[in-house]
Amino acid sequence: MQSVTLIQNRNKLIYRLKEMALEDPALLEKEMVNQMGTRQVPDDLRWSRCIVMSVAFIAWMLSAAAFAQSPTNVVWIIADDLGPELGCYGYPGVSTPNLDRLAAKGARYIHAFSTAPVCSSSRTAFQTGQYQTTVGGHHHNTRVKPKLPASTATVTGLMRKAGYFVCNGRGTADDDKRLAKSHFNFQYDSKTFFDGHDWTQRAAGQPFFAQVQIKEPHRTFVERTGNFPDAPIPPYYPDHPVTRADWANYLSSIEVLDAKVGEVLDRLDAEGLADNTLVIFFGDHGRPHVRGKQWLYDGGLNVPLLVRWPGRVSPGTVDERLVSLLDLMPTTLAAAGVAVPDQVKLVGSDLMNASWDGHERLFAARDRCGEAVDRIRSVRTRDFKYIRNFYPEIPYMQHSSYKRLQYPVDTLMKVLHAEGQWTSPMMEATRPSEELYDLTADPHEMNNLAADPAYREQLESMRGDVEKWIRETDDKGRIDESQTVDLDALRAEKWEWYTKTMKARGLDPNTSDREYLDWWMRELNVSEPNEAASSRGAEGSAKPAR
Repeated sequence: MQSVTLIQNRNKLIYRLKEMALEDPALLEKEMVNQMGTRQVPDDLRWSRCIVMSVAFIAWMLSAAAFAQSPTNVVWIIADDLGPELGCYGYPGVSTPNLDRLAAKGARYIHAFSTAPVCSSSRTAFQTGQYQTTVGGHHHNTRVKPKLPASTATVTGLMRKAGYFVCNGRGTADDDKRLAKSHFNFQYDSKTFFDGHDWTQRAAGQPFFAQVQIKEPHRTFVERTGNFPDAPIPPYYPDHPVTRADWANYLSSIEVLDAKVGEVLDRLDAEGLADNTLVIFFGDHGRPHVRGKQWLYDGGLNVPLLVRWPGRVSPGTVDERLVSLLDLMPTTLAAAGVAVPDQVKLVGSDLMNASWDGHERLFAARDRCGEAVDRIRSVRTRDFKYIRNFYPEIPYMQHSSYKRLQYPVDTLMKVLHAEGQWTSPMMEATRPSEELYDLTADPHEMNNLAADPAYREQLESMRGDVEKWIRETDDKGRIDESQTVDLDALRAEKWEWYTKTMKARGLDPNTSDREYLDWWMRELNVSEPNEAASSRGAEGSAKPAR
């Protein structure tokens, strides 16, 4: 902090000299005498209007140079459950003017991905710079939370040691002093993990690292403001009024998110902080929809990532490198000039390093979420995605209290499938142990090539990549959680919550899918489509290739 204080004091002096030169030359002479420690002012510093303006100009240049050397503030704006359905990513119909202007003033990353498709596991990873499976925080809301070893640091801890004020809030300097969502699967005390909830609590001139948490578009969604008729829906969903209403609520929630981001950006401008602040906006994982959140398809992992850093990131940059949320920690530390301890080995890279070509492969993992036990691993290159299902006997649509309560399309798919109107591999009683997708020809990951002899070499290569990654990163998903957690008690706990919520809705917990869909349609204020429009092609027609 000593160097920080010196820079701050120098800045104050330079600005004071500049203001004096412009307003009162005599006062400036007196101040220079004071600073020089003598009452003898050289002849060449006798005042004329020309010299006064020259001094002012020099002071201004010095102030700009000193400002550029000041520690950079860093703000992470974290959206909860967000895919790249934003105007700046070319998604039509949704209005995101604030995120669009953020992208216009900085960089937009096209291929950014999380390491987990669920909040707590993903946040555990990008806060530590390590895979959640290495840390031991891979199960969603891990019941036995590990203590981080000395070889695993946190971005907040390293920034605090460097003298930064670290806060976790909602981006507003109001009277709500509660810390915002953190949601990490390791042992920590939120009262000491962060210094406060807002950067206004810092010492005068102290640099800050703020994590701004925005709830949207996490479910429960806001009520839709329109129908978004031009918004494309992924082809692995049935095109049905329930799907479109639920999707419209998601897009409306994104518009609420955008307004909140705008408030944060406007505040940085109003407080004169924008020019010396690195702003990083991203989603903690992919969209909260069927086949999105909790799954290793791109819908669950692909996130928007926008970076603005005046003077360092060219406005309107489009970055096509393959990047990970694990890159956020090294990027933040490098921007702040904070060294990484020798014993800490970060997985990611500094996004500001122009000579870095991006990752060749990105790995991801999904483990137990709620009562839904699972273990899935994946590796993605620019062209292919490989997925390993360790429990192929468990159906894709196994019971999840969270999804049953929150995802109307989950119930819709079951009803349409039972009535013979729609089908998908997601509805089958088992799943393949391996999945392979050509992302260029099949960006929605609907045609599984794992059994195709033409792709055998690609399959074996990526299978080997996952097996090597499991060994080298010490993937703790290999450990049976039932050794330390009473899973029967966990299931009973989740069932109690599910039952209570269903009864509050006036529904029997064991209601049929058809009756439950009717309830959802009333909630969403939609009606059944005519028979001709009840379903569509792709996955929603004849049985697709596995």
